[in-house]
Amino acid sequence: MGLLTILISAILVNNFVLSKFLGICPFLGVSKQVETASGMGMAVTFVMTLASIITYIIQKAILNTLGLEFLQTIAFILVIASLVQFVEMFVKKSSPALYEALGVYLPLITTNCAVLGLAILNIQEGYTLIETIVNAIGASVGFSLAIVLFAGIRERLALADVPESLKGFPIALITAGLMSIAFLGFAGLV
Repeated sequence: MGLLTILISAILVNNFVLSKFLGICPFLGVSKQVETASGMGMAVTFVMTLASIITYIIQKAILNTLGLEFLQTIAFILVIASLVQFVEMFVKKSSPALYEALGVYLPLITTNCAVLGLAILNIQEGYTLIETIVNAIGASVGFSLAIVLFAGIRERLALADVPESLKGFPIALITAGLMSIAFLGFAGLV
């Protein structure tokens, strides 16, 4: 599979949020405003890309070499948690307003199943290091695209005349479902 195919597939066809339904917690929780969604997208992009590179190296250099493949999940979670702590400290120092807006969802990137799912998927697919990096960039761009688009729609819906029974979370879930159906249109692209 070519690198461009992996990239396009990760962004549109196999979007982690709208196709694989991974990372739904921050997708629904931090998507009320485009600004906070963009910040979350950047934080997740950094963590996904770096976590994929580090976990790939750990898998190939340590776990496979020493026959410790059964420690994969624990090792990967440790790497992801460390990266999230670094991102949390950086955002707290550099942008206190964004840190407050992201709230509990920033440390919850540690438990974002999209990050762990991507790291494990890269190993299961047998990607090389370059393919792993491209897949990680594509997956994180796809996550950011989905959450920012969703936040834009939710901002518009806040101003729209929505029936009382659908206001708030119900209309958000309907919107997420419609976005997921729309992304199915990319299925034949690659």
